[in-house]
Amino acid sequence: MPGTLLDMASLLDDITIPDERADAAAAAATLGRYLQTHPAGEGRIKLRGQPGSDVEIPAEALRLLVEILGHIARGNAVTVASLAAEITTQEAAELLNVSRPFVVKLLDDGQLPFRKVGNRRRMRLADVVAYRRRDDEHRDLVLRRLTEEAEALGLYE
Repeated sequence: MPGTLLDMASLLDDITIPDERADAAAAAATLGRYLQTHPAGEGRIKLRGQPGSDVEIPAEALRLLVEILGHIARGNAVTVASLAAEITTQEAAELLNVSRPFVVKLLDDGQLPFRKVGNRRRMRLADVVAYRRRDDEHRDLVLRRLTEEAEALGLYE
């Protein structure tokens, strides 16, 4: 009978999904080589497509595109968000890979700026990303110091 789950499953078996990872990897490599041989600084880059469809973009946008394509090539999902965006405590917790109560404690301790909207707290995405960067750098520093101490004590061979 048409429309049954079995029929739908057999239809899905016939669908081929293009491997966008391979396409993304090839595009990232090509654009990356271009950026290496043509450092544009803060300039603009002209992308040439079909006749009459040239587009100029800031060089920084091309660098970001190469980074996005690299993530897609590795099979990662990519989300683009404005750093001016405000996020909730739950969204910040997910971004930082911590619990929501931990984020609330960071806010209460003044480690992250926020504003209240009614009885809800909102943070700028840029502030959360900056906190994450600082935290990652601090964690790397502590790890290096522990490794050096372990080597000095002869614990690493």
